[in-house]
Amino acid sequence: MKRLTTLMLAGSTALFASAAFAQHTHVNVAMQLEPPNLDPTAGAAQAIDSVVYSNIYEGLTRFMSDGSVVPGLAESWDISEDGLTYTFHLRDGVTFHDGTTMDAEDVKFTLDRARAEDSTNAQKALFANIAEVTVIDPLTVQVTLSAPTGALLFNLAWGDAVIVAPESIGEAATHPIGTGAFMFADWVQGDHINISRNPNYWGTPAVLETATFRFIADPTAAFAALMAEDVDVFVGYPAPENLPQFEADPRFQVLVGNTEGETILAMNNAREPFDNPLVRQAVAHAIDRQAVIDGAMYGLGTPIGTHFAPHNPDYVDLTGLSTYDPERSRALLAEAGLPDGFTTTLNLPPPSYARRGGEIIAAQLRAVGIQTEINNQEWAQWLETTFRGRDFGLTIVSHTEPMDINIYANPEYYFQYNNPDLQALMTTLNETTDPARRTELLQQAQTIIAEDYVNAYLFELAVPTVARAGIEGLWLNQPTAAIDLTAVSWP
Repeated sequence: MKRLTTLMLAGSTALFASAAFAQHTHVNVAMQLEPPNLDPTAGAAQAIDSVVYSNIYEGLTRFMSDGSVVPGLAESWDISEDGLTYTFHLRDGVTFHDGTTMDAEDVKFTLDRARAEDSTNAQKALFANIAEVTVIDPLTVQVTLSAPTGALLFNLAWGDAVIVAPESIGEAATHPIGTGAFMFADWVQGDHINISRNPNYWGTPAVLETATFRFIADPTAAFAALMAEDVDVFVGYPAPENLPQFEADPRFQVLVGNTEGETILAMNNAREPFDNPLVRQAVAHAIDRQAVIDGAMYGLGTPIGTHFAPHNPDYVDLTGLSTYDPERSRALLAEAGLPDGFTTTLNLPPPSYARRGGEIIAAQLRAVGIQTEINNQEWAQWLETTFRGRDFGLTIVSHTEPMDINIYANPEYYFQYNNPDLQALMTTLNETTDPARRTELLQQAQTIIAEDYVNAYLFELAVPTVARAGIEGLWLNQPTAAIDLTAVSWP
């Protein structure tokens, strides 16, 4: 069935979208995973930010496609000499999509909600050093810190820190109301989300009038949708083996960029036998990273030896600590009292890197005596049982949040690593503003988790985007998990 027919069945919003498409003011964007909800301030799934970041919701600061942090809803800020007080000056004339004014009270509500004791924000640690948020006047808000936080402006650019209004937050999961260049239109769950241009946007208006996000999990269906031109863009195209065919077809352009996505074989550090560092080290030495990259990703991906992006200037190459060495792996298992190996679970969410990579890794582990019971889980199930429920032995996932090594200082995080020394180091890092000292601390943190073999570090996820020829303004790289359509246009 052609996309036009599908849109006609979806209602008046979709009819408008199909008409707009004919005028090249609409774009159909496909992605592999459907978000479980649309509130980035209360959900952990990358797919939420993919739809709403910058398009619908905005923060005080924001990431650009090159990873830089620039002013967002705050047009400027002042920082006290002791680094404990940030005074943000908000843009005048900004309104939410429901017509209400965005002001300092909304900023205070957002930050207080994110750091509250009962907060469900997936990155609550970003706000831990905020001691008080004070409204000075409608366009001025003061954030007082308990300790200097060198990464505060960076932290406020995350999707978890976008500004929300108390009046609309109750419906944010299904009907997000933000300040962005696009407004939420409708969501046909299991199929697509429609957004439309915000006619009252405070900044440079979007070129597109409307856009549709479609969810296509199956790689074969993804290929068919592009070839039939049912979709115009596929971000995170799930079948890299097809990329040469698209590159040879003048109808398409192929963009391959980097992400902040550290793809890891996570181990439940609180569950036997992974509470034993020798076992974790044995797992790490059983993995042939390059074989996983070649077999699951057709060569797309950069090997990593710790939880840090290789393109970051503070990255340390620690892959030598966990080289592929099956004999060493078997010896370590024997030393740990498991000469015959053991059996554990391997939970795999839907992305291709997990499902395809999981089969390869299961075979590599089996070769050293580690048997795995593979559980293919849908995204909502993975979030509920593996991420929140921590009911797993092993799992594969790509952490796409920018510079998120701080998760290793949270013993309640799903892989449950508890190291007081690392926690103290990260506290020092959060209080450090000197760039050289921050580099030193970040490199120490990378080394600690690599030497503790907290997880088996696989590769930095690449992001292949296949798009119709001539479409401009797409992000090449993904410094955060976003499909920013605010500058996208047709020729």
